[in-house]
Amino acid sequence: MPIIQTERAIPSIVPSDVPAMSDDECLARLARAVKDHDAERLEEVAQLIARLAVPIE
Repeated sequence: MPIIQTERAIPSIVPSDVPAMSDDECLARLARAVKDHDAERLEEVAQLIARLAVPIE
């Protein structure tokens, strides 16, 4: 029986809904969001924290 090689898709640990940006830009946006104390931006704050947490792992 022949060996069939397939490429496996390796799942990304970066959430797909996090926008692509540099770490510096992400940190600046997070600082602005936290400084504004706007409760409507909590989802954005969570996404930015997740975006920064990935490189730390």
